[in-house]
Amino acid sequence: MTAASPKRRIGILGGMGPEATVLLMSRIVAMTPAQDDSDHVPLLVDNNTQVPSRIKAIIEKTGEDPGPVLVDMARRLANSGVAALAMPCNTAHHYAGLIAAAVPMIPFLNMIELSADHVAELERNLRNRASRRVGMLASPAVRVTGIFDRAFAARRLETLYPSDPNRMLACIKAIKADSRDAKARGILKESAEELRAEGADVLLVACSELSIIADVIPKDLPVVDTIDVLAGAVVAFSGGPSVREISGGPIDDRAAPGGSA
Repeated sequence: MTAASPKRRIGILGGMGPEATVLLMSRIVAMTPAQDDSDHVPLLVDNNTQVPSRIKAIIEKTGEDPGPVLVDMARRLANSGVAALAMPCNTAHHYAGLIAAAVPMIPFLNMIELSADHVAELERNLRNRASRRVGMLASPAVRVTGIFDRAFAARRLETLYPSDPNRMLACIKAIKADSRDAKARGILKESAEELRAEGADVLLVACSELSIIADVIPKDLPVVDTIDVLAGAVVAFSGGPSVREISGGPIDDRAAPGGSA
């Protein structure tokens, strides 16, 4: 019997926020078929809570540029011998080009591109359902930077956002302070319902803080969580079988024809 190949170590650019970083790690563990410790993905995590605020830098235009700090994190992880990099913060992917250029010797598992591929695959696979409009449950910074808009436009998909960006931002800040916040959970649920009413065919949880409370999202539409997609890609790259071979993690497709209730 041939021994399994050693798993490749993945470096995580974390701390944005810390609970979301732990969430990614827990989902990687949950997605990994394992009988023993050695079956799991080895991770080297830089849980850097001191990365400059993406909100202050991108939305408020008053804060320090996070780019140099993220580049420094990536280089340290690369120099520590990781085989690839991953980052659970959607907004911080605005700096993905800088990160990838700083460590050209190893791949950066880009959560934006992976998630866009995943939604496009969902469109092709759902029976008689055309997922042309993606409802974005995300930080307003994601819309300001256009990182998902460009990715989906390249795949001929449209994006829809909640009408009140300030309310969504308040929701995210509340989760950072206390993920048990009932008002934040209400805002996320209402935002999902608004996007459905506006014609979204699929909902994308595209903020790792929102991923923490994503259980409140109604399941009458397919829901894709970028944290799940990234976790699946990490498992697949490390050498273990992924939950889904397309782009990474699982989707909640209970609303799809033929899906389970």
